[in-house]
Order: sequence, then C-alpha cells, then structure tokens
Amino acid sequence: MEHASFGDQRNATFALAEEDHTLANALRFTLNQDPRVIFCGYSIPHPSEARVNVRVQTTGDPAREVLKDTCQDLMLTCQHIRGTFDNAVKDFRMKNPPDDLTSQEMDSD
Repeated sequence: MEHASFGDQRNATFALAEEDHTLANALRFTLNQDPRVIFCGYSIPHPSEARVNVRVQTTGDPAREVLKDTCQDLMLTCQHIRGTFDNAVKDFRMKNPPDDLTSQEMDSD
C-alpha cells in the first residue's frame, strides 16, 4: 500500500504487510545504491505488528517506479546468490561423495 504525498510523486511512503527487518533492510540498502534516491529509510510501527513502512524520496523519478525497479534488482540478486550457492553445494557433493565422508571419519578415529 502506498501513502503518497499528493501532487509530488518523488516522495512516498509504502506500507508492506507481513514483512519485517529482513526485507526492509535489504530494500533500504538496495534503494540507497540507486543514484535516483535522495533518501530512503524504514520503520516498524510496533513490534507486534507485521508491517514495515518504507519512505523513499527521489531526485525526480516517481518513487513508486524506483521502488519497483529496486524490487526487481533485489530479486535478481537473490536469484544469483541462490544459483551460486546451489552450484557450490553440487560441486562439493561431487568432490566429496557420501562414502568418502564416512571412510574419512572412520580413518580419523
């Protein structure tokens, strides 16, 4: 849900339901890497409420578009990290088959 300043699309506050510091901090960090962003911050109104408010102020582009672009960038980053991790696990398992791990443990005793 967006709580925009009427008439000025450069500034907006977005309420993200069912989210916490995990997503909010990643969004804040990624938004602050964008040269179109002047200010970005987030707050959690109350610890018992699963909601995050993200404030975005831009140099001129609509805050909604900048947030949307940032979400896309963050999704691509997460996909890259997941792919890299999955490949590393696969490589590790190929180099260390389960039988070798068992025999190595027995040799060390």
